[in-house]
Order: sequence, then structure tokens, then C-alpha cells
Amino acid sequence: MSRPKKYRRVAFLPNVTYFKPAGIPLRALEEVRLSLEEAEAIRLKDLESLEQGQGAEKMNISRPTFQRVLAVARDKIADALLNGKAIRIEGGNFEMSPYSFKCASGHEWDVTYEVAVHELPQICPVCNTSDVMLLQPLGKGRDRVSHSQNWPGRKGWRKGSV
Repeated sequence: MSRPKKYRRVAFLPNVTYFKPAGIPLRALEEVRLSLEEAEAIRLKDLESLEQGQGAEKMNISRPTFQRVLAVARDKIADALLNGKAIRIEGGNFEMSPYSFKCASGHEWDVTYEVAVHELPQICPVCNTSDVMLLQPLGKGRDRVSHSQNWPGRKGWRKGSV
């Protein structure tokens, strides 16, 4: 009996999940499916320029597993680009990274993705200050946020710096 697959941690959901070569009708295209964890490995290694060990740690997997996921993702992308195939990003075996917050007093805490989707914390659970900032997920495609500017889809939140 094989071991159950460990969920890979993903911190970024892309807004665009379908790419196709220009000038080729959809009905004539073959498609390559890139899982969300494969897209996350590409983001961490190639966009964030993290070392494989750092990327593995962020995804909560071993370094050899990160290397395999990254190699499969790069193979799929190369196949699509060089052979004129569409890329669809969807599915996989993953969990969303928790959001980490910090208040002006220095207290830090995590909020699960499922909770953060519905409502981000307005006050620090330790000192009740309303000066709260999102620490992560950070990186290209993500901004730090605080109460001073609007964060898309989150009323009352703003981009800022920690």
C-alpha cells in the first residue's frame, strides 16, 4: 500500500489560468494541464528566485519533491511553448498557505486561507490595536497590506509596508 500524498502548500492563486497560442482556434489546440502546485514551484523558483530548499520549505515539502515538481512543471511549459499547445492551470494536491499578520506592537499571528477569504482581521488578538498588516504570502503578484489603502476585495484594507 502506497503512502498518501502530502498536500503541497500554495500561497498564490493566479488570476489568469488559461494561456493559448495566438492565431490558433481553441478547437484545434492540444492542452497541457499545469497543477497549482506546479505553478507555485515555478513562481517560487523562477519568479521569486528562491533556492530549491527555500521553495521546498515554503511549500511544506522535501527538497527532492520540490525538484521533481519543478522539473515536471518546466517540462509541461516547454512542451506547450515549443509545440503550440495551450496551458490550463487547475487542480492538484495542495492546501493554501495561511496569511501571517503583524500589529504595530510586534505581535504576529496566522489566519487560515479559508477564514481570510471571508474576513481579514481588523484588530490584533493580543493587544486589540487596529494597526494590523499582512506579512505574507508575499512576493511577485502579492502586496503587503495594512489599513492605510484599499486591498482589492477587502473593504478597509490598504497596501503598506511592514
